[in-house]
Amino acid sequence: MLDNKKVLLEVDGLKQYFPISKTFTTKAVDGISFKIYEGETYGLVGESGSGKSTTGRSIIRLYDPTDGKIVFDGKDISGKMDKETEKYLRTNMQMIFQDPMACLNPRKKASQIIAEGLEIHKDYKDKKDLEEKVYRILDKVGLSREQATRFPHQFSGGQRQRLGIARALVMNPKLVIADECISALDVSIQAQVVNMMKDLQDELGTTYLFIAHDLSMVKYISDRIGVMHLGHIVETGTTDEIFFNPIHPYTKSLLSAIPHPNPILEKTRVALTYDKEKEGVDYTLGTYHQISDTHTVLATDDEYNRWTKKSFM
Repeated sequence: MLDNKKVLLEVDGLKQYFPISKTFTTKAVDGISFKIYEGETYGLVGESGSGKSTTGRSIIRLYDPTDGKIVFDGKDISGKMDKETEKYLRTNMQMIFQDPMACLNPRKKASQIIAEGLEIHKDYKDKKDLEEKVYRILDKVGLSREQATRFPHQFSGGQRQRLGIARALVMNPKLVIADECISALDVSIQAQVVNMMKDLQDELGTTYLFIAHDLSMVKYISDRIGVMHLGHIVETGTTDEIFFNPIHPYTKSLLSAIPHPNPILEKTRVALTYDKEKEGVDYTLGTYHQISDTHTVLATDDEYNRWTKKSFM
């Protein structure tokens, strides 16, 4: 199914380490590999501190990767880049951040914030063309042209996130990394923003790396999901495979934590706990086992046999 699709992003053995002292190093991301295909949404889920945001920031090169290879649209962006490759990366890959207020310049108007990327890369013919591009993307994200002269503090939280999305999409990027972009919003506003992102994807053909810890939202927007824990991708598969046939105990514990909308069933819901040390799991000893063409799990042979036996009993 995926063989016919073009691979837009390939991450191979990515490591991102942060030295804390002479004797201690935090291994935020520890040798992960995955592919994202053109036009799809790849959801990256896991608890806080599992390395999801660090992965996104390493891919877009806000951090210099410690090790590993990142290939974006056929170009190697993992090492030192020449000017042409760097410009290609900056114009074709964009990021939407978790806190819109923290990443919007409070002294600039909405139109100036959106136009900044176009001005830096001179991606417009004249002033009128620049203005039209800004107005066009404002319309697409559900903001009016009159709001273009407002400052960030004059928008609501949901509107500020729309502004952040507009700033990313005005460059017409091939890949957008959405880093917890809805977690600071009210539930009703979350639904509006995610629906808008899906509509824009259908219209523009944008590819998303959707980073979140809200599994129900990830299920709604993603085509495939990678489950991350302590710097490792422990399981990856299509949305249906992850939700209806989870293999790794960590994936099962995450799914069991989702509240049930039916209050009667919610009372009887049992949340599973996962303790890596108690389970005796060492991610560095595991290899990826193929469940199907699209479904893999990180495990030793013994763990794989044990977990699959439980899954099919």
